[in-house]
Amino acid sequence: MAERIINLEVEALAEGGYLATSHDIPGLVAEGRTIAECLEIAQDVARKIIESYMERGDPLPPQLTLESPQKLEICIPVGLP
Repeated sequence: MAERIINLEVEALAEGGYLATSHDIPGLVAEGRTIAECLEIAQDVARKIIESYMERGDPLPPQLTLESPQKLEICIPVGLP
């Protein structure tokens, strides 16, 4: 199974928790209590959306057909005391 890197936008919600969306995969929306949970759910949603594309024979979004970059810059959450 090949892997691709997708970009997510994660925002804090006023009522608590986090919301992730992606311009790379239309329809990807994930919500979690923590950033880590939100990212895990987003990964599952992305996988299910991709499986749906493939089952229906639809073309994948362009970002998924491009080669993944060799070097990434990633921001990670760090809890503060």
